[in-house]
Amino acid sequence: MKHHSFDVLIVGSGLAGLSAALQLPSHLRVALITKGELNEGASAWAQGGIAAVMADTDSFDAHVSDTLTAGAGLCDVEATQFVVENAPQSIRWLMELGVPFTEEDGALHLTREGGHSERRIVHVTDATGAAVQKTLIQKVLQADNITVFNHHMLVDLITHQKMGKTGQQCVGLYALDGVRDMVDTFSAPHTILATGGAGKVYLYTTNPDTATGDGIASAWRAGCRVQNMEFIQFHPTCLYHPEAKSFLISEAVRGEGGLLRLPNGERFMPAHDPRAELAPRDVVARAIDYEMKKHGLDCVYLDITHKGRAFLQEHFPNILERCAQLGIDISNQPIPVVPAAHYTCGGVITDLSGRTDLQGLYAIGETACTGLHGANRLASNSLVECMVFARSATQAITQSALPQPGALPAWDDSQVTDANEAVVISHNWDELRRFMWDYVGIVRTNKRLERAAHRIALLHSEIQEYYANFHVSRDLLELRNLLQVADLIVQSARLRHESRGLHFSLDYPDKLEQALPTILSPMFGKS
Repeated sequence: MKHHSFDVLIVGSGLAGLSAALQLPSHLRVALITKGELNEGASAWAQGGIAAVMADTDSFDAHVSDTLTAGAGLCDVEATQFVVENAPQSIRWLMELGVPFTEEDGALHLTREGGHSERRIVHVTDATGAAVQKTLIQKVLQADNITVFNHHMLVDLITHQKMGKTGQQCVGLYALDGVRDMVDTFSAPHTILATGGAGKVYLYTTNPDTATGDGIASAWRAGCRVQNMEFIQFHPTCLYHPEAKSFLISEAVRGEGGLLRLPNGERFMPAHDPRAELAPRDVVARAIDYEMKKHGLDCVYLDITHKGRAFLQEHFPNILERCAQLGIDISNQPIPVVPAAHYTCGGVITDLSGRTDLQGLYAIGETACTGLHGANRLASNSLVECMVFARSATQAITQSALPQPGALPAWDDSQVTDANEAVVISHNWDELRRFMWDYVGIVRTNKRLERAAHRIALLHSEIQEYYANFHVSRDLLELRNLLQVADLIVQSARLRHESRGLHFSLDYPDKLEQALPTILSPMFGKS
């Protein structure tokens, strides 16, 4: 087993983690820890773009207003203004690094997505995340002060409390080296969790396999509060095809005129919301779910054929190509789509500098709950949140004077053995994702949530016994984290006796007059 000492530990290599690594001063020794390769996170899958006020006809007030409307009364106004006002600076930073944003007539081409009143989505055709990630990864690999640890998965955070010391401080972490199959110790006065969301807790998701809630679960176990975990955004339009593997059909397709239709060609969104296809994601997802259940459909169809092949080739080349590979020519036939779990709006509670309840521990990106998204994230607000809070967190770290923590205890696996029934993990993983989809999905009831809670309790005892007696593996750690996140989602959903934003309950169909966040605390109980 190895012990590594750094000034800053960053867990996660999506846009949040990479941005933080690059914005820290070069004299700080930075460890960038990722459980796969640098480009395997959800950021690289983001198609639509990054929301920022870049046009003279747009305004900060309009962007704030659109965000607050989508968030259904639960956005933190100060956090929303902070992100919106710092968004243009983030775009300029990416442009300085060389991100090749799409232009038109010598200026940034801005598209529009659901919930936005103006065109303010900066993009790289329909593969923004991949282009941004490619640029930032190149810069990270060129930085002398950044050491990348591929195939290292976060096991748990190391805190003063776990070491028997007084005070609430994070001093490092344990990480499983997947190549050596050993758990190493990392120490640092500052740790940033940028591990993304928890989409893999559901059977159908647009997220990559890495989205298992590692940061949220580890922060909770370390004593941090979480907030608004019941608000899971289901993207309305995931490609419905047996070989598609969670391929997302960008929000921008509807922003550029795509229409949702039933198999007979009938449009249905105008009957659900006056904004039709440009309504926020929760509205569109519920409408599709309603129509699929009403008519017994496996999917609905997104029709962009009226725009023509030349337009599609210019604006959506990757979607055009991927669909063509699967036998779907989107220039003359509609795209089969279904909703799928897409984004975790809740997470670890932070302030405007990304600080959590633990001294020395920060959370940024989808792992965090900053107050920006409220009960429903506005399209393309996620990538800009990553960059804005990466910047503010690194500024706070630069100004901090926390000392090096010194020697930390090594991981102790002297009392465990090799697992002899790995099938337990695969079966429990499958069961968890299926009942979360069935019982804690787009539409919820008290009975469904009760059933989910019962099954989570049964699985929890099995997994804890397995974790205590056998060597850890990536599959076991991910299942443990997903189970913890599932529990937090269900607890939060059972506490919300109303329908608001992404949480829709048949038992509580009305929205309460007073909007309150759902806060769970591992140390002080629910609030």
